[in-house]
Amino acid sequence: MQVLIVGAGVAGPVAAMALQQAGIEARVVEAYPRRDGDVGSHFNIAPNGLRALDTVGALALAKSAGFPTRQNAMWNERGHLLGTLSLGRALPDGTAAQTMRRSRLTQLLTDEALRRGIPVDFGRRLTGATPGRAGRVVATFDDGTGVEADLLVGADGVHSVVRRLIDPAAPRGRYVGLTNFGGVTSGVRLSAAPETWHLVFGRHAFFGYHISAPDHVVWFANVPRDPISVEERESTSHDGWRAKLVRMFADDDSPATLLINQGSFDLVADNTYDLPHVPHWRRGPMVIIGDAAHAPAPTSGQGASMAMEDGIVLAQALRDSPGIGAALASYEGLRRRRVERIVAMGARGSNYKSPGRIGRMVRDAMLRAVFRFAMTEKSLGWLYDYRVAWNTPIPAGDIVKS
Repeated sequence: MQVLIVGAGVAGPVAAMALQQAGIEARVVEAYPRRDGDVGSHFNIAPNGLRALDTVGALALAKSAGFPTRQNAMWNERGHLLGTLSLGRALPDGTAAQTMRRSRLTQLLTDEALRRGIPVDFGRRLTGATPGRAGRVVATFDDGTGVEADLLVGADGVHSVVRRLIDPAAPRGRYVGLTNFGGVTSGVRLSAAPETWHLVFGRHAFFGYHISAPDHVVWFANVPRDPISVEERESTSHDGWRAKLVRMFADDDSPATLLINQGSFDLVADNTYDLPHVPHWRRGPMVIIGDAAHAPAPTSGQGASMAMEDGIVLAQALRDSPGIGAALASYEGLRRRRVERIVAMGARGSNYKSPGRIGRMVRDAMLRAVFRFAMTEKSLGWLYDYRVAWNTPIPAGDIVKS
């Protein structure tokens, strides 16, 4: 069996390595040129995502790129702690959730796939797909070439081309009402708990910061507003964005203005999208995984982890099922309920970020109760303790006949 994966982000290389473990030939094609691993914003890999990496023998890559993050601490605009939220139980070896640059992890995963002999092509953009021989599919690219495979896997993100090939009426990414900025600040020392994302519900925007080293802080801002246009993005300098952000956080009791003023940007004016429900994940020899099928808002902290789980479950289904059609049906059946529950959770979290004055009072009271009684490490076990049972064949009852 030959599988062609479109997208060399996080999901694509992990899926390729899982397929190789299952004895299936995989190839990855990426639209963009190979990227620098030391640029771009930071994100979290939760314990369930680390378990996914461990399944394909790549856990050490995340540990080499990241720094531990054991909890989120939630603060209101007056500097009052609303509560803390565990980011899940550590792995048996003590490894906690990791924070790292997304670009660094994707670079390491791609390098590892290449080291294992998995072909990865850069700078080739998918433009279409047509039926091939004996039920196969031919993917066509902007360089005029075509690649025939038994299965085309779309790991090409929230604006997926493969999703539209499967269903021309498929939903597009939904703007969640927030734009993102991120940066790093060196040479400052803050008095705050280590191994923690400190998340501040400001009066006008949401701010997060993490002390990654004694005098080094990574941070981000979520700004509620209409989507930023290409024209506005191109016409606004970094100093211009910096001034806007400082004004937004000036009345809050937090280190936001200090960090923004003294820091440098690594993400500017990025509109945030999610995908709450995609009716069709598969058609014929085509399927989507990761953000192409279910993009959560960043609030969930689960986008990359879910994508890696998808790739492993897809490989397992292809290994254990009697044919591609049955495998794709089983993959969707095993994944849809979990991922849509996480996407819904992320959407609720985004709604907390932009209330008015009365809304802030209600939010604070509610979140204090939620963090104390509802969102405990035990109650979130379904989210963080998940692991694909790779060495156990999928039970016959979970293999859907095609």
